Amino acid sequence: MLIIGIAGGTGSGKTTVARSVIDHLGWDKVTFISQDNYYKDRSMLSMQERETINYDHPNAFDNELLISDLMLLKEGKIAISPVYDFTIHARSTSKTIEMQPNPIVILEGLHVLSDENLREMLDIKVFVDTDPDVRILRRVLRDIEERGRTIHSIHDQYLNAVKPMHEAFIEPSKKHAHIIIPEGGHNQVGIQMLSTMTEKYLLENSN
Repeated sequence: MLIIGIAGGTGSGKTTVARSVIDHLGWDKVTFISQDNYYKDRSMLSMQERETINYDHPNAFDNELLISDLMLLKEGKIAISPVYDFTIHARSTSKTIEMQPNPIVILEGLHVLSDENLREMLDIKVFVDTDPDVRILRRVLRDIEERGRTIHSIHDQYLNAVKPMHEAFIEPSKKHAHIIIPEGGHNQVGIQMLSTMTEKYLLENSN
């Protein structure tokens, strides 16, 4: 099993890169994991308390559970991922994702390269590097359209959490990357290179 980790700032195009690679390889060969689904379970807190949590800090993620699920997949076993509901800042109580132990696992998320223990699970480390102005515009559109946020809440969260956490943790994690893909999903050459590397692994391990 080959585990690829794709990190980068908010709105950098991590998911687009991951899905482009999977489209090239075939969804039957790849297990896709979003680190977003592994936010720590805060269901015991009130909505008001949940709204004050810094979700851009590495400690917001339940990496122990994520690593445990990756180990299950490496052992050839099915793993069950939680599903995170951003509209209520909590894990869904009715939905989970059954993850199959496919030959390729692609994990994408803000802090995929920030945690040493998680990095050790990765065979290929990728960082998607996109200009900050492009990233914030994508974040604004996503949070309004998909997560029901107001422009004022996005503004406050960006200045108080997103920007400082990017500078403190995400940007420094770039040094751990084997591959840096500028401009995310628009970089077809970078995506093709990653796809070719992964395809080569599949061919070499098909017997």
